[in-house]
Formats: sequence, C-alpha cells, structure tokens
Amino acid sequence: MTAMQTRHARPDDAAAVAGVHVRSWQMAFSGLVPQHYLDAMTPSREEPAWKTRIAAARWPASGVLVAETEAGIVGFAGFGPSEGIPAIAETGTLYAEPEVWGTGIGKQLMLATMATLERADYTQASNCQTVAQ
Repeated sequence: MTAMQTRHARPDDAAAVAGVHVRSWQMAFSGLVPQHYLDAMTPSREEPAWKTRIAAARWPASGVLVAETEAGIVGFAGFGPSEGIPAIAETGTLYAEPEVWGTGIGKQLMLATMATLERADYTQASNCQTVAQ
C-alpha cells in the first residue's frame, strides 16, 4: 500500500468520487442488485450530483473527505447532520475502490471523519450507510 492522505473534497474531485462510487457499487452489489441497474451506473451520470454535494459542504459540519494516494482518489466518506436530529452527525457514505478493499482505507477515512466531526458542534455521530472493507 502506498502512502495515503485524507483531505476534504473539492468540486473538481467530483469525477473521481463518482468513479469510486460507481465501481464500488458495481462490485459490492453484484448478485444482490439487478444487474441492469448496476450496468446503467456511470461516473458521468453520477458526477453532477457529487459536484453539487461537494460544493454545498459546510465544513466541518458537513462535507466529503477523500482518500488519495499517488494513484489518485481511492475512497471517500460523506457526512453531515442527521435529518431527524441535526445535533447528531451522520456518516452517510463510505466507499473505496475495490482494489484497495482490505487495506485499511475505510478505517482511515472513518478516523479522519470522526476527527473532523470533533471540530463541529455535534453531540454524537452515527452511520447511515457504509460500503467499504
């Protein structure tokens, strides 16, 4: 495993984040989700939504963290206030490239997310959805 750093995502990271999202879904949910749905997923279709989400970040209360190596962005985590109780933070997404599953990228992203949330005014945090190993 090469050196990895985490940082908050910028709108110009949206294409890479969308790529990680699509590839991880296609691998993790193969055989569980209808194949036609997975086949229809493309980074170019997902990119605008990620660009909007990243641009709307209210750091450190909400945002997207990326895990980056010399190969580029290999994972990401998204977080923000819970819809039901805004004082509680929620990690809504945690994805990594299938090639890096099992290398600790997910753990590093979660630790970076928790460190970021400590700087915000949340009373506690929870996970909503995670797909990373």
